[in-house]
Amino acid sequence: MSIAVENISKFYGKQQALKSISFSIKKGEIVGFLGPNGAGKSTLMKILTTYIVADEGEAFVNDYNIKLDTKKVQKSVGYLPEHNPLYLDLYVKEFLAFNADVYGVAKSRIDEVIALTGLTPECHKKIGQLSKGYRQRVGLASALLHDPEVLILDEPTTGLDPNQLVEIRELIKNVGKNKTVFLSTHIMQEVEAICDRIIIINKGELVEDKSMSTLKQKSVEQIIEVEFDCEISAEIIQLSSLVKKTANGNLWQLTFESETDMRSQVFDFAQQNNLKILQLSLKNKNLEEIFREKTS
Repeated sequence: MSIAVENISKFYGKQQALKSISFSIKKGEIVGFLGPNGAGKSTLMKILTTYIVADEGEAFVNDYNIKLDTKKVQKSVGYLPEHNPLYLDLYVKEFLAFNADVYGVAKSRIDEVIALTGLTPECHKKIGQLSKGYRQRVGLASALLHDPEVLILDEPTTGLDPNQLVEIRELIKNVGKNKTVFLSTHIMQEVEAICDRIIIINKGELVEDKSMSTLKQKSVEQIIEVEFDCEISAEIIQLSSLVKKTANGNLWQLTFESETDMRSQVFDFAQQNNLKILQLSLKNKNLEEIFREKTS
């Protein structure tokens, strides 16, 4: 396993930030780590990078114990913190050369990570002159310098504009072809686009751990959104064989426990009650809805 977390707990005074968290991540997986603000995501990432120490439990990165093999863990992990720490007065190559010395890697690696992260057009500038998107690229380049097997990325796309977000997302996908990536984010589209699996925590507890393929499979629960040409009472819906979910004016969400497409039944219901359908669509439960359910 690239990452194994076993009953990790963390306290800040009397407040418990993590409550016996356990999971494992296989080599080559890209895993989205989700949760509301204050759920404990950054705390766990800092524990895995040996930045802080857990109060209870054990964790392993590339089979190294984070408490006993600290230096080995640090050498095998590339870490991009939420607040990307950069020396703004240094030129891009200067900053990467400084970090190359820290990691003890060859200077030739600098040009490799610059090309890999798309920094070539801006590598002659001081970091303070770069846009937020390019500063994130510098942070990623630094995390990749020592060619780690595991990348831990804490909110890597926060504050980026849509174009920058797409660029960094593609960069992470490309890097993830050869490495294990564990990333936290609040952007659900980002997770759906690049992750193989999601782990959700809420109030320090693990509440969901599923592969994206499982989440995308057709659910027995079927949601149909329909807009009628006029308001109808809840009683009419309840008396029919339709199952009421929610209503907003003329717009209804109807849910069925069925694998059969129930849109024809909605059309029959409208005809029987002299109603016109203005729009109708079949909705699958998306990641954002699952997130709300698990963290509300």
